[in-house]
Amino acid sequence: MDKIKKRKLDILVLSDVHLGTYGCHAKELLHYLKTVKPKTVILNGDIIDIWQFSKRYWPKSHMKVVKHLMHWMSKGVKIYYVTGNHDEMLRKFVGFKMGSLKIVNKVILELDNGKTAWFFHGDVFDVTMQHGKWLAKLGAVGYDTLIHINSFANFISEKIFKKGKLSLSKKIKNSVKSAVKFINSFEQTAADIGIYNKYDYVVCGHIHQPEMREIENAHGKIMYLNSGDWIENLSALEYVEGDWKIYRFDENERLNMIVNAREEEELNNNQLFDNLVEEFNLLKH
Repeated sequence: MDKIKKRKLDILVLSDVHLGTYGCHAKELLHYLKTVKPKTVILNGDIIDIWQFSKRYWPKSHMKVVKHLMHWMSKGVKIYYVTGNHDEMLRKFVGFKMGSLKIVNKVILELDNGKTAWFFHGDVFDVTMQHGKWLAKLGAVGYDTLIHINSFANFISEKIFKKGKLSLSKKIKNSVKSAVKFINSFEQTAADIGIYNKYDYVVCGHIHQPEMREIENAHGKIMYLNSGDWIENLSALEYVEGDWKIYRFDENERLNMIVNAREEEELNNNQLFDNLVEEFNLLKH
C-alpha cells in the first residue's frame, strides 16, 4: 500500500459509515482512506453508530479506521466531526477541539473557487427523528437485521447461482413510493434553505443516497450533494481544485485492495487501542 501514489484532495466528505454495525464496510473504507491525502475532512454524521454500539461487536477493521483518522489528526489534517442522529450523543460536546479535530453541528466553508459550501448531516429534516425517536431507532435495528439477511442472500447468489451481489434494502427503498418521495422532499428542503442563505453548495448525508445535482426554485439555484454511505453504496465526496465528484468503491477497487494488502501483523483491539492512546498523547504535546 505504501507504494500506491495517494491522490491529493482539497476536501473529503464521508458520512454514514456506521462503525460498530455489521453492515459497515470498514475494510473497504480503510483501503480507500489509504489511497487519498486530504487537506480537510468532513465527517458528516453517523460515523460511529452509538445507537447500536455493543462491546460484543467492534472488529479490528473498525478500530483501524479510527486509528487512521487519528493518524491524520496527528499530521495536522483539519477534521470536522459533524454530529448525526446515530452519534447524537456527541452533540453535548459541540465546540470541543482536540488538535486539528473539532466537533460541530454544521460547517460553512469558503472554497478556493470563491463559492460557499454548507455541510450538515440532515436528520433535522426527518420527521421520525423529530417526533418519534424510538421509531427511528427501531428502524435502525431493522435495517441492521436486513443487512444480515442480505449477506446470507449474497452468499447464496454468488456461491450457488453464480450471480452478482444483491441489495435488498436498496431495492426496497427504491420500490417504495413513500421512500422516494421522502428522499426528493429531503433534497428539495435542503436546497431551499441553502438557496435562502445564498450558499452555492449544500452537502448532506443521512439518507444514504449519493447524489450531485443542481436544484432550482423560484428564488435561485444551488448544487445539492450527498456523500452516500459505507453500508450499501460505499461512496464519498471529493473536492479538488474547484470541482466536486462522487467516489464509489467498485469491484476493481476490491481487487486492488486484495492485491495490495500487506502481510502485516494482525493486531488485536487492545494493541490497536494502545496505538490510539499513543496518537492521542502526540496530539496533546
